[in-house]
Parts: sequence; C-alpha cells; structure tokens
Amino acid sequence: MVDISNLLKLMVKKDISDIHFKAESYPALRLHGSMIMANSLPKLSAEDVKTIAYQIMNEQQAKEFERELELDMAYSLDGISRFRVNIFRQKRTIGLSLRVVPMKLHTFEELNLPVESLKKLGAESRGLILFAGITGAGKTTTMNSFLHYLNSAHSFRIVTVEDPIEFYHTDVKSTIVQREVGHDTKSFPMALKHILRQDPDVVVIGEMRDLEAMQAGIMAAETGHLVLSTIHTMDTVQTFDRLVDSHPAHQHVQVRQQLANCLKGIVGQRLVSSKDGKSRFPASEILMNNSLIRAQLLDGKLGEVYKVLEKGAYYGMRTFDQDLLRLYQEGKIDSKAAIDNSTTPQDLALRIQGLSTGTAV
Repeated sequence: MVDISNLLKLMVKKDISDIHFKAESYPALRLHGSMIMANSLPKLSAEDVKTIAYQIMNEQQAKEFERELELDMAYSLDGISRFRVNIFRQKRTIGLSLRVVPMKLHTFEELNLPVESLKKLGAESRGLILFAGITGAGKTTTMNSFLHYLNSAHSFRIVTVEDPIEFYHTDVKSTIVQREVGHDTKSFPMALKHILRQDPDVVVIGEMRDLEAMQAGIMAAETGHLVLSTIHTMDTVQTFDRLVDSHPAHQHVQVRQQLANCLKGIVGQRLVSSKDGKSRFPASEILMNNSLIRAQLLDGKLGEVYKVLEKGAYYGMRTFDQDLLRLYQEGKIDSKAAIDNSTTPQDLALRIQGLSTGTAV
C-alpha cells in the first residue's frame, strides 16, 4: 500500500506536477511535461486506490462523489503544498489525479511572465481579462499571480468564485473574498447571480466552463467591474471563437459587439520544456484590445487578429511564435521544443533556420 503523504511530499520535492492513480497500475507521474511510470513502487489494487481516495476526502466530499461519481476538490498537506484533485470512476473502479498547487503566490518575474504587458493590464479598473491555455499550461497560476499583483497594488474589493479554491489570498492593499463551490455556495450560477450585490471592484470566475459563466462574466465587465477568468483554449483567436460560438447563432453579432466594448486583454500561455529538460518556461501570447482588434471583432474577421498581434509590440502584444523565437534566441529552449509548441510550425522553422544561417526570413 502506498503511503500517500510521503508520496505527495516526494512529488513536491522532485518538482513533479501531477500524479495519477488507477487500479492494477503503477502511479503515473508528470515531470516537466513528460509522463513517467513509478515502477519502483508496487502496482496498486482497486482497494488501494479506493483507500487513497477516501483518505483525502472528507465525509461531505465522499457523499458527493458517491452521488455524482465525479469530484473536484482541493487537498492540503500542512506546510508542504496544496493539491487540486479529481476523483472519478473508470472500469467500475476508482481513479484519481492530483496536481500540485504551490503554497506561495509568485511574482511575474519569478514565473518568467511578460511583466510589462501584465502590469499594463493591471492598470485597468474595469473590463474583461482572460487567461487562456490548455490543461496544464499554467493559466490558473498566472491568473493568481495577476490577482496577487492587483491585491498588492490597488485598494479593491475582490470577490472570487472557484471550484475548488487553489491559491489562498490574504488582504494586502485590497480586501479579498474567496468562495468555493460546494462549501461556500451551492453552484457557480447561484454565486454569479448574487456576486454583483457584494460590492466588488474585481470579480474572479475560476473558469469560464459554460455559457452561463461567460454571460455572467461579460455582464459584470459591461457594468463597470474588472473581471478575470481562465478559459480552456489553444490561443487568443480560438478564445474569441469559443466565446462567440458558445452562444446561439442569432446572438453572435451581439456577443462580438459586447467583447469589442468590454474586453481588455487575453493572455495565452503554453509551458515549454527547457533546453536541459529540468524545467519549463511559459511562452505567452498577449492581446491588448485596441481600435484594430475592435474593428476585426465587429467585422467578424477573427482570422485577421493574428496579424494585428504580430505587429502590436508597441501595445505590449505578441504571438506565441514570436515568444517562442525569443526563448530560443535566449538559449532557454531548443529548436524542437519551439517548433513543437508553435502555432505555425513551418513558418517558425524557417525563421529559426534563417537565424542559424544568417538569412532573414
């Protein structure tokens, strides 16, 4: 039987980001983006995995899991770390996945994030700011670093709705209220319905998972609040597509108009393995809403947005490919990692080839 506490401590010490348990298998670990089987440990039986799951659930969580067959939760190992946990059923047995959530809130500099662009967005007092990326891209960590910056730089009243709460914030210059679905409120829709009555300057929606969350976020931004959220998309252009296409077709023009007026920025993120394979660096795509972006949105020419990003360095904008090229030029990542994470791999490969041969592309 695996000692879950010792294994989680080792996970944090070795910089392992995720661990997965299922019956009749070794624990699976994700290290710097790669999956590794912990075959030095015994295979886990169905009963072993069940025991681990019930060790970390409280009574209320166990009842919810037994009712819904799915559970999202947070788990704390005192003084070590917090973990985001998903418990589920598979092949009539229990499985679970845990992700490390650092105890410390990091600064932009510590996370190798685009400092000037984020500080520029941090000067906004109203509107919608989204943090986009696939699972494991670090978008929640980046959003919480941004929230910590707001908390430290401004005197705001901040209200969050999260499922679950991953990072705990304490008041600095701002006062911050964090509400967790299932513990502090019955549901996202219920919390979002009442959130504007709580006198917030800043509203944080943990994730824009569905139409209701999107509509609530846009409405809050339109009524003079600063709204932060994460969204599960590949890049900034796909973020626009997701926000618009999630609405009924007859509302698409209206949604584009709303976004043109209330959107302040989108921060896209991908985590890229370092040259030595011992860490990962964030590659960022930054969109700042301006008259050019607004015009493309209103005209429905979302494909043209990428061209605006490429030429928008003055406004703090950049594409993923531009940032990947920067990381390559600085020697932080190799050419394969850059091309593998590129939006337009062939174009980036030509640009890298041009650098190595001294030929401009």
